[in-house]
Amino acid sequence: QVQLVESGGGLVQPGGSLRLSCVASGFTGYGYALAWFRQAPGKQRELVASIVGGGIINYADSVKGRFTISREKVRNTVYLQMNSLTPEDTAMYYCKGQIGSSVTYWGQGTQVTVSS
Repeated sequence: QVQLVESGGGLVQPGGSLRLSCVASGFTGYGYALAWFRQAPGKQRELVASIVGGGIINYADSVKGRFTISREKVRNTVYLQMNSLTPEDTAMYYCKGQIGSSVTYWGQGTQVTVSS
C-alpha cells in the first residue's frame, strides 16, 4: 500500500531551522520521484524541491542555498532540511510521490510557521 506521512513541522523564529520528514511506504526501486511542495493561504501549491530516481535534485529558486532535500532509501524516507527560514516560508508543506508520468500520491501535509 502506498502512503506518504509527513512530520517535523512547527513554529520557528525567523532565521531558524526545521527538518521535515516524509516516510514513503510502498515505493520500491528507483522508478519514482519524491518531492516537497508547499501552499500558503491564498496561494497556489508550489514545488519546493524534488529528488528523482537515482538522485537528480531540483530546487525552487526561492529556497536554493537554504533548503536541502535528501533521501534515506533504507528507511524509505525523504527529508527537507530548511535553514535561514523567513516568514515567506510559512505554509503547509506536502510530500508528493510520483510513479512514472501520471500516478501521484500526496501526504496529509505538515504546517510550518515562521514568526517571531
